[in-house]
Amino acid sequence: MKRGRLRVLLGAAPGVGKTYTMLEEGKRLVGEGRDVVVGFVETHGRRATAAMTLGLEIVPRRPSTHRGMSIDEMDLDAVLARRPEVALVDELAHTNAPGSRHAKRWQDVEELLAAGIDVISTVNTQHIESLGDVVLQITGVPQRETIPDRVLRAADQIEVVDLAPQALRDRLSSGLVYPAERIDAALSNYFRLGNLTALRELALLWLADEVDQALKAYRAEHGIDRTWEARERVVVALTGGPEGETLLRRGARIAQRSSGGELLAVHVTNPDGMRARHPGALDQQRTLVEQLGGTFHQVVGEDVPRALVEFARSADATQLVIGVSRRSRLAAAFSSPGIGATVIRESGDIDVHIVNHAAAGSTVSLPKLGGALSRTRLIAGFALALVAGPLLSWLLSALHTETSITSDVLAYQLLVIVVALVGGIWPGLFAAVLSGITLNYLFVAPLYTLTIDDPRQLLALVFYVANALLVSYVVDQAARRGREARRAAAESQLLATLAGSVLRGEDALQAMVTRTREAFGLTGVRLLVDGETRVADGEPARDDRVTEVPIGRRGVLELHGADLEASERRLLQVIATQLDQAIEHGALARAAESAAGLAETDRVRSALLAAVGHDLRRPLTSASAAVSALRTPELELPAVQRDELLATAAESLDALAELVTNLLDVSRVQAGALAVTLAPTEVADVVFPALDELGLGPGDVELDLADDVRPVLADAVLLQRVVVNLLANAVRHTPPGERVRFSASAFRGRVELRVVDRGPGIPPKRRDEVFTPFQRLGDTDNDTGLGLGLALSKGFVEGMDGTLEVDDTPGGGLTMVITLPAAEEAR
Repeated sequence: MKRGRLRVLLGAAPGVGKTYTMLEEGKRLVGEGRDVVVGFVETHGRRATAAMTLGLEIVPRRPSTHRGMSIDEMDLDAVLARRPEVALVDELAHTNAPGSRHAKRWQDVEELLAAGIDVISTVNTQHIESLGDVVLQITGVPQRETIPDRVLRAADQIEVVDLAPQALRDRLSSGLVYPAERIDAALSNYFRLGNLTALRELALLWLADEVDQALKAYRAEHGIDRTWEARERVVVALTGGPEGETLLRRGARIAQRSSGGELLAVHVTNPDGMRARHPGALDQQRTLVEQLGGTFHQVVGEDVPRALVEFARSADATQLVIGVSRRSRLAAAFSSPGIGATVIRESGDIDVHIVNHAAAGSTVSLPKLGGALSRTRLIAGFALALVAGPLLSWLLSALHTETSITSDVLAYQLLVIVVALVGGIWPGLFAAVLSGITLNYLFVAPLYTLTIDDPRQLLALVFYVANALLVSYVVDQAARRGREARRAAAESQLLATLAGSVLRGEDALQAMVTRTREAFGLTGVRLLVDGETRVADGEPARDDRVTEVPIGRRGVLELHGADLEASERRLLQVIATQLDQAIEHGALARAAESAAGLAETDRVRSALLAAVGHDLRRPLTSASAAVSALRTPELELPAVQRDELLATAAESLDALAELVTNLLDVSRVQAGALAVTLAPTEVADVVFPALDELGLGPGDVELDLADDVRPVLADAVLLQRVVVNLLANAVRHTPPGERVRFSASAFRGRVELRVVDRGPGIPPKRRDEVFTPFQRLGDTDNDTGLGLGLALSKGFVEGMDGTLEVDDTPGGGLTMVITLPAAEEAR
């Protein structure tokens, strides 16, 4: 029997239109004469989705009971008995009710496919098993219903049903996704703009990876080795030099010429010496790559051209961008082919762009001090002696006369000097001995014999050798001084880069550790302070050699990678000193922050004393005047006036008591001495007493307390004070005819209490001010207290390990959000 085909509609989040699209496709197939049934569809109460089911045959669901609840599942046997051509099955990752034949709905779908029935189904990104941990980090919501990646990858067709994040939020605000009572909580939690954007990117990347895997599998099955230019992948080779920015921008323009082009930057490090010519420039280029939408890669290889080509092939690159060689024409003529020529020869079907650039300065990589002259110059000196010596001998033999011995000697002397200049001492000595023997054999009588009859001939040979030694010594010292100068310049460049990173605002310790790893070509660097890792960079391998450098009295710098030379260790000591200073600077900065906190506390206390003068004076004056009038024997007051004075005194004393209580509370909050007793607390046990205290009824406040909201871990007395404060403010600013809304919902193991009003709201830039003590919005109303209410509320909530935040009310207004830990989660 032919197996059915599975088509999956993949969405980034609920509400993007997967079910609607599935039903729409079912109607299209019915219009083409196909036999289509709805095996299972979940409309979630959405009218537009429910309307799409009209005209489609729906297989009745199979009812089941679990823990006293009635659950309807897809009737698998009924769909198999019906045997349609196409079955529409919603929510592929759904977990079936206990007692079903299969635990998961995708297993039901597998049975339908095995029976030869085509299936169209839906699934959200968060239900893909391999993405569970990533989705948890993004949304904070663990997914209990997942589908194995292998099942999804085995589908014959996967389509992304896409909707822009803001468009999805607009649909949610319009009530097209969830009922009205769930909109505010959804917009503030799972359906945040950042969450939706990340989930959308996750869905597209997962599908792109699936397409790449399918393409690679097809090429492997058919033995296709050459690159397929399905889309442009541009690899830019970075040396760490200043020309990198030019190459990156050129590569980005090439990638942007085609839809879906990718930009990859690669830096090849050698396993020895300082890796990057300009560590700071390479770091800036890494940042530029990210700004251009590309990715940065670093590979290790002795053969730079081969490493570049191998990386480009592994990335399926279609274009490779490299910079023009910095070597002079003379250097290129007397040395091996450059990187560009080798890359072109090895690249095969990858297009290579050699880009000219203006930044062609000298390198700042630290040379090795083990030898003054390079091996290349040594070989070139011997080669010059072997080639130029015979040629010179042939030329002098052709022009030799009895009187030309002086010019012959000078010619050989010049040859020895030139060879010494090129190759140093050993080629110079070789040329001197060879020239002396040749001169004796060809030009000193008796000819064609090696005889030394005259001591002056031996003296001439000694002069040859002495000249070679002297010239070689000068050449060697010049090369050594030049190499030391370049190393000093490189060290200065590195230290300047470190200082520049700090001055540009980067974290000092992280910048120094990162530049140290890049400069010395290490696999990883870790800074430990008091035995704990403060900052780290890189990924050390298990077999790396570890070098420890002490940092003052408190720190240790761990270097993972190859051994360092003595000169490099000297530079490390300078870096260690700077790290020690940075650590001390950080400690001083933290001490200064603590002092600033104390200064802020003093400022608050001063403001407190300044503010209480007016607000304490008014109730004291009223109470004192009322009591004085009552105590005056000369005044015979009627009973009505006495009652009014007593009421005034009582009201003033109550206001004074409340004011003093608030002042004591805010002082405890500021001092961190707030007494909090946490216990599981039902939300209803707090909100109803708060409504009674304020005298508010159903006409003033709309309550939305979900049945499944768990108790919160809170201090019931403090939480009631917070709710009273927020409800009082909300009622004060809500226009006549509108009601304040109080709701409770659970999210990520915490409970959110929301007080929603339809008032004028608060501008975003002024929202932080409402939590500042002695601040009233506008500072124009002197009859509403000291402005301590919201400051106290925030302090109370934070004392209960919660948060109090300000949010917009959809449609206008202000929403105060209290977030507290759920009691079960806290236990």
